[in-house]
Amino acid sequence: MGNNIEILAPAGAFESVKAAVCTGASAVYIGAQRFSARASAANFSDEEIISAARYCHERSVKLYLAINTLIRDDELQSALKTVSLACTAGVDALIVQDLGLAAIIREVAPDMPLHASTQMSVHTPKGAKLLHSLGFKRVVLARELSRDEIAEIVASCPIETEVFVHGALCMSVSGQCEFSALLGGRSGNRGRCAQPCRLPFALDNGKGNGSALSLKDLSLLEHIKELEEIGVTSAKIEGRMKRPEYVAAATDACISALNGVLDESKKNRLESVFSRSGFTDGYYFGKIDSNMFGVRSKENVTAADSKLFTQLKALYKDERQHLPITFKFTLKHGENAVLEAHSGSYNASAQGDIPEAAFKVALSEEKAAAQLKKTGGTPFALDEIKLEIEDGLAFPLSSINAMRRDCLNSLTEQYAKVIDKPFKPLRLDKTKPYKTDTKQKIRARFTSCDIPNELLGCELIYVPLFSPNKNIKQLLERGFNIGVEIPRMIFGKEKAVIKRLSEIKSLGVNHTLASNLGAVEPAKNAGLTVHGSFALNAFNTQTLNKLEQIGIADIELSQELTAEQMKSLGGNIKRGAVSCGRLPLMVTRACPAKNGGQDCKSCNKQRYIIDRKRNRLPLKCDGFSTEVLNPVPTYAQHIFENADYLDFITLRFSLEGKDEIIKLYSAVRNSCHLSGDYTNGLYKRGVI
Repeated sequence: MGNNIEILAPAGAFESVKAAVCTGASAVYIGAQRFSARASAANFSDEEIISAARYCHERSVKLYLAINTLIRDDELQSALKTVSLACTAGVDALIVQDLGLAAIIREVAPDMPLHASTQMSVHTPKGAKLLHSLGFKRVVLARELSRDEIAEIVASCPIETEVFVHGALCMSVSGQCEFSALLGGRSGNRGRCAQPCRLPFALDNGKGNGSALSLKDLSLLEHIKELEEIGVTSAKIEGRMKRPEYVAAATDACISALNGVLDESKKNRLESVFSRSGFTDGYYFGKIDSNMFGVRSKENVTAADSKLFTQLKALYKDERQHLPITFKFTLKHGENAVLEAHSGSYNASAQGDIPEAAFKVALSEEKAAAQLKKTGGTPFALDEIKLEIEDGLAFPLSSINAMRRDCLNSLTEQYAKVIDKPFKPLRLDKTKPYKTDTKQKIRARFTSCDIPNELLGCELIYVPLFSPNKNIKQLLERGFNIGVEIPRMIFGKEKAVIKRLSEIKSLGVNHTLASNLGAVEPAKNAGLTVHGSFALNAFNTQTLNKLEQIGIADIELSQELTAEQMKSLGGNIKRGAVSCGRLPLMVTRACPAKNGGQDCKSCNKQRYIIDRKRNRLPLKCDGFSTEVLNPVPTYAQHIFENADYLDFITLRFSLEGKDEIIKLYSAVRNSCHLSGDYTNGLYKRGVI
């Protein structure tokens, strides 16, 4: 089932583009100076994007542009300028996180291929199918997937798949981390992550290496051929913020692995140039344990010396000659000399003077061939020379050289020619802010079925999808309007979730909370009303419209929006906000407790991690993934008490006891201000 897997390399600056291309990458991805998930990289100006596209295309290498952040309404018009530039430059695809931006791109640039960023958190067959139905050509899969889970997605639908094979592993599932945002206002979803997870975090039992939120770097180099056989389209290297020598080392190692010649020296070289306590393939084989955790130590930093960097620079010092070219040179009496060249699907020709009769030495085939072989400094590699030279003719070698250069220049221009992608200018009118004409309702989300009767006044109560049937029936009998929360991350258990949703419907439950795009279709197919969680990252009006279009009844707005930004959103979908509870800082498949060797089967108590200031961050596991919760609970009802732009607010309970639950519910219901150790979240200060 091999498919000539693409080797996709990162570039944060033009020198890295050169490093990637000259060491064998078949595609390169870059970011613009705005709307890039790696805002700290140098990134590319408009002129540099055009230059990078030309440089890549001259060498038959694809260029992808990342516009993979969440985008506010007032930024969408600017983002479209970048899309227009990409169409003009001939960029081969756009990597997008924001569902609303993707919808607009489909309208203004229908021929521009879209790749769904890993920031969209897609990790199931149903998620991939939904993206395919929305016009995405490719999905960049979550890094946490195992080999079998990747294979299941590849087999599920025609969408192309892109898998990270080397580079940094975020502790959180990409697109589901608000750690940097909540702690310092620097949003990972906006490309500004401050990487607080790389700081020391100890386990509450004193075990582990003190870095419970820091994973080793990923390396699947030895499995690239297997991924190709599975049917994966693209093998992706992480590292737009890393130096060109790293890009060269990683690209070269991937090429060697694909060709079956990856030796220990190349592995060691790559580990020396950048690693965090070595590498891991734990997710790929489902071995999620303490061996996955690591940090960037002093030894890791000093392993790369000037000698190594000099060696790596040599990898991309010279042009990589990889485009096969065929020459045919014809020299006949009384006719102009002709040189024809063929490379790929392109042809070129050059005409010389009429040859003269040889006075002393006639042009030999050997001398003509020697001149045509001189393709150094170009990406062309000689494949074949055909010669038709009649006897007794003289012809200057300098003329053959000139004809060769003309053909090479013509072929280069043909390779570099921009493939036109039409762009239809669109002026986005300012949206009319949404207003509700109904009284704000209260919803509550629980991690168990232990719910006080005082909350019977809630419009809707969410309990875990896999709660015991008897508990759900009891809640229904007590008069609660029950919905079930589909786990935020499903990871290989999609069939079990689909089966359970059907069972839930038969119990008399009619509502579900979806936190991932892959959960929408299964819930709809089960006949349930789908409510959208904050984890769907609804950040602008266009996204709200698209979520409504795919069948979501109402949505919790992103927790990274301020109240004023929420107020300005348009659209018709009903919406709400999470107003209190311990908000998740991140969701991870590798539970931090595993850093200390904790086994899931024996984990039967509440666990915490402890930061440098002795704050205790609770861990909450749902059997599929683990949320790291903010040590300080949020209470923001005073911000939303007169919010006529919200139909409902959600109380998100996780660790609270009965008395605290009743206290918070009463405060929200009566719009009370609460004193004590609470945070407003980001609803006032927002993010950058």
